[in-house]
Amino acid sequence: MSYLIKNGFSQFSANWKLPVEGSIMVAIFFGFSASMLGISGFESSANFVEEQQPGVFPKTLRNMWVIVSIINPLMAFFALSILPVAEIRAEHSDTLLSHMGLLSSGNWLSTLVSLDAVLVLSGAVLTSYVGVTGLLERMTLDRILPQFFLRKNKKGSSYRIIIMFFLLSISVLFITKGNVVRLAGVYTVSFLSVMLLFGFGNILLKMRREKLPRPESAKWLSVLAAITAVLIALLGNIIMKSEAGTQSNLRLFLTYFIPASLIIAFLLRRVAILRATLRVIFHIFNYTQDGFFKISSRLNNLINTINAQQFVYFTKRYNIATLNKVALYIKNNENTRNLKIVHVDDPEQVIEDKNPKSFKEVVAIINEEYPEIDVTSHVIQGVFSPELIRKLSKEWNIPINFMFIASPGDCFPFRVEDLGGVRLII
Repeated sequence: MSYLIKNGFSQFSANWKLPVEGSIMVAIFFGFSASMLGISGFESSANFVEEQQPGVFPKTLRNMWVIVSIINPLMAFFALSILPVAEIRAEHSDTLLSHMGLLSSGNWLSTLVSLDAVLVLSGAVLTSYVGVTGLLERMTLDRILPQFFLRKNKKGSSYRIIIMFFLLSISVLFITKGNVVRLAGVYTVSFLSVMLLFGFGNILLKMRREKLPRPESAKWLSVLAAITAVLIALLGNIIMKSEAGTQSNLRLFLTYFIPASLIIAFLLRRVAILRATLRVIFHIFNYTQDGFFKISSRLNNLINTINAQQFVYFTKRYNIATLNKVALYIKNNENTRNLKIVHVDDPEQVIEDKNPKSFKEVVAIINEEYPEIDVTSHVIQGVFSPELIRKLSKEWNIPINFMFIASPGDCFPFRVEDLGGVRLII
């Protein structure tokens, strides 16, 4: 501030009087698109939301909004008050804050800003590794990715996931040849795409899980406004001119995004693809029966291994329509031939029909309706709780993430995260 007062804000006045090039609306559009990147970091809190205490998540969002709303405009104001716009564009687009510290207070402030940038970047790298590890572990537990990634070292770290992410990061560095502008362009598209998916995820929660208890709820207007703003910013950053060329940034992003999407799509439909492969092999190698039978036997064993995994659905009532939806979900979305439908008989709960015979009859109907799935009924005496879930998981050797429930109501005594990974399917 002493530097600005001493110079009487002369540079800010000079920048303010510069003639505007092009349309003022275009300038506002690109300025808004670039400033949207200032919210980077908001997604980090969501990565740890399940580990946070109740009420912490909205506080972290509030604190970040306050910091961004104060610091970001001030940084732009100070930049315009110290340097000409032309010089910022030509020479200091990558080291602006450090150069501002050098001009205003000397080498010590420039060095301090650089050290702070290194610490912030280190924190961002650590956050990315934690987020990717948690995401890929969850996808692997849900059998979307191969079980190869679940191998851990002595300290409990999923080192194979970490190594794979490290190699992917190094490949991006080599492809861009360390060009900061191109790296920033890829990050821009990736980050705004993630923020866009947050908005669509919120819409899916409102449409498919409207009764699910949640401590915070965003209104429809807020969600749609946020999605619109992110879409505008994404479009603006894609078409914005850069030294490396916008098309190369988008092309580099798609170079990684498209193969990753194809791999995930393949893994989600791997049983159908394996069966199709089996048919092709049968027609091609029909004349070599010995080789065919060996390949056929191995593929069949692989399919049977995948389908042998048992799933559990906890039901409170004996509603045949609800159980039919469960069987349809299992048939269309999970690779299995075994489904246990469990009713926990709590003597203190008042339910219209608590006749175990009626429950078994309903499950028998579902079993006849879906002959490709072995549906069995189980009545457990006790109280539905996280302890009971862990007990059944251990007794039946079924991971908790292969156990399902319907969306609980407002009177449900537990938080969903307390159930240890049980999935909501209807």
